[in-house]
Amino acid sequence: MMHGGSGRSGPREGGPMAAMRKGEKARNFKATMIKLAQYLSVYKAKIVIVAIFAIASTVFNIVGPKVLGNATTKLFEGVMAEIAGTGSIDFEYIGRILLIMLVLYIISSIFAYLMGWIMAGVSTDISYRFRQGIAEKINRMPLSYFDKTTQGEVLSRITNDVDTVNQTLSQSLTQIITSLITVVGVLVMMFSISWLMTLVALIVIPLSLAFVSFIVKRSQVFFMQQQEYLGHVNGHVEEMFGGHRVVKAFNGEERSIQEFEGYNNTLYDVAWKSQFLSGLMMPVMNFIGNLGYVAVVVVGGYLTVRNAITVGDIQAFIQYVRSFNQPLMQLANISNILQQTAAAAERVFEFLEEPEEVKETENPVELAALQGHVEFRHVRFGYDAEKPVIHNLSAEAKPGQKVAIVGPTGAGKTTIVKLLMRFYDVNDGAILVEGQDIRNFKRQDLRRRFGMVLQDTWLYNDTIMENIRYGRPQASDDEVIAAAKAAHVDHFVHTLPEGYGMVINEETTNISQGQMQLLTIARAVLADPRILILDEATSSVDTRTEVLIQQAMDRLMVGRTSFIIAHRLSTIRNADLILVMNEGDIVEQGNHEELLARGGFYAELYNSQFERPTEEGEMEETAFLVSAD
Repeated sequence: MMHGGSGRSGPREGGPMAAMRKGEKARNFKATMIKLAQYLSVYKAKIVIVAIFAIASTVFNIVGPKVLGNATTKLFEGVMAEIAGTGSIDFEYIGRILLIMLVLYIISSIFAYLMGWIMAGVSTDISYRFRQGIAEKINRMPLSYFDKTTQGEVLSRITNDVDTVNQTLSQSLTQIITSLITVVGVLVMMFSISWLMTLVALIVIPLSLAFVSFIVKRSQVFFMQQQEYLGHVNGHVEEMFGGHRVVKAFNGEERSIQEFEGYNNTLYDVAWKSQFLSGLMMPVMNFIGNLGYVAVVVVGGYLTVRNAITVGDIQAFIQYVRSFNQPLMQLANISNILQQTAAAAERVFEFLEEPEEVKETENPVELAALQGHVEFRHVRFGYDAEKPVIHNLSAEAKPGQKVAIVGPTGAGKTTIVKLLMRFYDVNDGAILVEGQDIRNFKRQDLRRRFGMVLQDTWLYNDTIMENIRYGRPQASDDEVIAAAKAAHVDHFVHTLPEGYGMVINEETTNISQGQMQLLTIARAVLADPRILILDEATSSVDTRTEVLIQQAMDRLMVGRTSFIIAHRLSTIRNADLILVMNEGDIVEQGNHEELLARGGFYAELYNSQFERPTEEGEMEETAFLVSAD
C-alpha cells in the first residue's frame, strides 16, 4: 500500500538519543521466555511427540559408540591372537555389530527427520500467529501510537522480529531437547565404562558454565540494541526512499545519508559486539573441551596399562567425551541464540501489549437514519493532556449545513476532524451526533456515516476501479463509474491506456497528484455519506479542474452536513456557518458577510490575505494558503 502524501499530528519520539536510552535497559529474559512458553502451550501435543522422537533418536545415537566399542575390542583381540598365533579375527561377529550400527543410525535419522518436520510446522505456525496478532493489533491501536512511531518500526516488528523468532525457535527447541538428553545419556554410558575417567571429563563443566554465563550477561544488551536499531534503519529507509522526490527537491540527500549513517553505524557497532561475543563461544568451548580430551587420554592410557579397561572401552569413551562436549557447546550456542530470540520476541510482545483504543461501549447507540446534526459541547483536548490544543470549543452544525473551519496553522482545525471521527477521544466535554455522545457509538458505525476527502491522498496498488470502490466495497461497476463521472474522473480515465482497469503503481507515479485527488473525491461520492469532511479537497488540482470539482462537491454537499477545513477562503464564501479558530478556540462564527461586517479576526485574515491594491487601484484576489495542522 502507499500514499500520495505524509503527515503526522501530535507528539513524536525517536532519533538516536531516544533509541540509545531504550537500548541501555537490559531485556527481561526470564519473563519473555515465560511468555513464549505460554505462547507455545497450544502445541503441547506436538512438542511431546517431538520430545519422544528426540529421545529415541538420541538414545540410538548414544548406544552406538558402546556397540562399536565391542567391535573394536573384538578386532583388537583378534589381531593380538593372530600375532600370537593362537587365533584369528572374528569378522562375522564384527560384521553383525556393524550391521546393528547401521540399523541404529538409520532409525535415529528417521526420528530426527520426523522431529524436524514437526518443529518446522510449529515454528511456521507461530510466525503466522504472531503476524496475524500484529496485523489485528494495528487495527486496535490508537492513532496516537502511530503519530509517535515510524512506519519502519512497526514494519520491523512484523518482519525482522517475527522472522528471528521463527528461525531460532525452529532450530533451538529441538536442539535443547536432544542436547539435554544427550548429556544425560552420555553421562550414564561414561559412568558405566569408568567412573574415574568420567570425573576427569566432568572437570571442564564448571569452566564451560562460567564462560557461558560471562558471555550471556554481556551479549544480551547488544542483541537488544541490534533489534532496536534494525527497526530505526528500516524506518529511515521507508520514510526517506518513500518520499525520495521531496528529499531530492529540498536537497536533503546529504542529511538523509548522515542520519542513515548514524543509525547504520550504531547498528554496526552493536551487531559487531553481539556477534563477536557470540563468536567467542565456540572456539573457547572447543579449547576447554580439548583440555578434557587430554585429561581423558592420559587417564585412559594409565587404566589400559593396568588392564582396568579394554581398548574398545577407551575408543567408546573418547567418542562419548566428544558426544558430551558437543551438546554442551550446542547448549552454549543455543543460550546465545535464545538471547536473540528473546530480544525479538520481547519486541513483538511489547507491541502486542501496547494500550489499545478505549473499548467500545457495551450498549452502542444504533440510528436507523442520520440527519446530520452535530454539536461540539465544551470540548477540551490535547495530544498531551497537560498541553491542550483545544481549550473550550462549543459549536453546532445543523442538518444539511455547510460548515467551514478556518484559522492559522496550529489553530486546531484538523484536530477537530480527528475528534469528530474518534481517531482521538476528547479529554473533557462531548461531541454529539443526533444528540448522542459519539463515544456511545461503535467506531465502525460512526465512521460509516462520514465521508472524507483529505489533502493527503491515499491510493493503493490496484486498479482505478478498485481504488474508487474502496469507498463502498459492495458497489457495482456501474455505480463506480457514475461516481467517477460526478467527480469528473471519467474523462481523464478514458485517456489512460487501460481505463478503469489501469493498475496504480506502488509509487503512484503513473498518475498526477491532481488525478489522485480526483479519485479520492470519487471515492467519497461513491460512499454517499450523510456527513462530509473535506480537508481542502481541491488543493492539488489546477484552476479549471478546481471549478469542476467545486461544482461536483457543491452537488454532493446538498442535503448533507459538511465540514470544510478551509485553506483557500474563496472555497467557503457560500458556507452556512464559518467557525474561525485561533489557538484552540472558536473566536468568531457566522457566515461570510456577517464576519466581514464584524471587522474582527476573520475580516483581518480576509483583508490581509485575499485582497491587495493593484496599480489600477482595483482589488485583486490572491491565494490564501494555510497548511494543515
